[in-house]
Amino acid sequence: MTAAVLTGAALAAAGGGATALAGTSPKIVVRGGVTQPVFSYKDAIREHVYVESGVDSDRDGKKDRVNVDIIRPKETEQGLRVPVIMDESPYYDNAGRGNESERKTYDANGNPVKFPLYYDNYFVPRGYAFLAVDMVGTTRSDGCPVSGGPTDVLGGKAVVDWLNGRARAYRPDGSPVKATWTTGRTGMIGKSYDGTLANGVAATGVEGLETIVPISAISSWYDYSRMNGVKYTDDEQPWLADYVDTDPPAKCAAVNAELDQGEDDATGNYNAYWKTADYRDGTIARASRVHASIFAAHGVNDLNVKDDNFAKWWSALARRGVQRKVWLTQRGHVDPFDTRRDAWVATLHKWFDHELQRIPNDIMRQPRADIEVGPDQWITQRDWPSRDARGVVLRPGADGSLGPEPAAAGTTATFTDATGPQGAGYPEDAMVADPTAVRPYRTAFVSAPLPATGRLSGTPDARLKIKLDGPTANLTALLVDYGDDTRVDYLGAGSGIRTLATEDCHGESTPADDACYKQTEVRTVASPVNVVARGWLDAQNHRSLSRPAPLEPGRYYGVRWQTLSQEYLLKKGHRLALVLAGTDADYNFDRPTGAQVTVDLPGSSVTVPVVASQDDATTLLAPPRPAENWRGPAKVDLPVQERELY
Repeated sequence: MTAAVLTGAALAAAGGGATALAGTSPKIVVRGGVTQPVFSYKDAIREHVYVESGVDSDRDGKKDRVNVDIIRPKETEQGLRVPVIMDESPYYDNAGRGNESERKTYDANGNPVKFPLYYDNYFVPRGYAFLAVDMVGTTRSDGCPVSGGPTDVLGGKAVVDWLNGRARAYRPDGSPVKATWTTGRTGMIGKSYDGTLANGVAATGVEGLETIVPISAISSWYDYSRMNGVKYTDDEQPWLADYVDTDPPAKCAAVNAELDQGEDDATGNYNAYWKTADYRDGTIARASRVHASIFAAHGVNDLNVKDDNFAKWWSALARRGVQRKVWLTQRGHVDPFDTRRDAWVATLHKWFDHELQRIPNDIMRQPRADIEVGPDQWITQRDWPSRDARGVVLRPGADGSLGPEPAAAGTTATFTDATGPQGAGYPEDAMVADPTAVRPYRTAFVSAPLPATGRLSGTPDARLKIKLDGPTANLTALLVDYGDDTRVDYLGAGSGIRTLATEDCHGESTPADDACYKQTEVRTVASPVNVVARGWLDAQNHRSLSRPAPLEPGRYYGVRWQTLSQEYLLKKGHRLALVLAGTDADYNFDRPTGAQVTVDLPGSSVTVPVVASQDDATTLLAPPRPAENWRGPAKVDLPVQERELY
């Protein structure tokens, strides 16, 4: 295999790479379509600057300055110009970054010595600069954090502007500084809040941001805090802002009070406040402005940043024709570095080389989607959701069945949005235990054994015809798989991974900053039941998230909502169930209303997108119901997924 040696001038001719004096420029080496580690990590330049953001989030009359910690090859002082990989985060001095909660460390002059994660160790030797940026209001940056709102995003945008000569920055001594060492081509990466900021900055349309790699990231903070009027928690916005700000609470107390008022916990509605923190169609950021490519990663079983944040973002970018790629795992809030490490680093390497160094490798010819369908079982497909998925309409039967035919006219089922034993609603393990048993707080409908294996790929859609004896009710729709199997333990400790004592290394090390991280393995659980998809709706929000309309008691209404998305193997011999219930005590913060819900069965259905391995998908999911009696597990153990911020 031959190696390509690209001088600065050659890279520039190829379209925006490094530039330097001909004959004297340092060289970037490309072999096999990827950059090689030819620059010294030990000798790299480590510095920090303050970028003027243009916003005054703490209202002190001065523009907030954003702290930017930089590591770049020393050859950038000799004419080499390099692209930038940037991780903007609010967590550098509180939760830390990654599975090992790493924090930055500094020398006596305030320059960075240790950068969390492996991005610097791996990519700086290959001809990149890495920037660890403190989000506005956190760590060494000025201002107040606003839980995903405008100033959080605009601080990151200002850094991209500085890298491209459109914003001002200053050294610690106050002297102005320009980013003369960069091509300006920038990629943002990060997990959770960090990836969320990447989404937000990309949605401003800022020039110079060429690609983003959002991992388990938010695209709408309303969707992070609630679904269809049902709240996941109270005080989300001010609590998070206070958590990431390690300064004395008084500094940002007034700003936090406004976050508390703006989120409107009294109703759960979408309002003007939430629109400021909406990157799909918001006031300062929207999908229509995105021109950066996207390599996304998300856990389909992430119940912290739920995957509707990914699915809706992906769909909006697809409509725009944005270049994109995705990895979907069966884990919870877990970085793919801790799921499929070697393959992830290799793929990320090719992605950044293609998008930032403009190296013509094969990354865009690879399948667009990598999907984990079982413990460490991966497939690839052309896109997501699968283009081969077909919507199968399943209908509840008066006998508790789930099949293709509608129930007889006039048949109904009832349940109550009831208060459970802990004072909230009922937990999911109670909702899904033996679906053939009569329970006042739920109603359930079960298919016959599936005659073959198929795959759910996409977003199930629930459509119900209901009447209430009160003005509203919280509604839960669960799609449940009954059948003994060994599955990823996404509800247990680690959200699907177990951290080992052994390490492996990706990149180069110094005594202060090594490139080695603890290995992980998949954590599995043998169980007879699994909740495949979840969705919630406050009935009074069935027409509008902003303008609730209480229901007239005794009158039937058509309501519709989508569950969270999934990629899931529906295995031969298992049964699929639709469970309808009131307030979900595990993931809903609202109090039950006490309303009785009557479901008109012939007017109700759930549509499930299914890829059939052989036969027609409708036949697969809706076989004739056998005469045999079947009972599900009487006792089910479904832990509540731990909530990790990072």
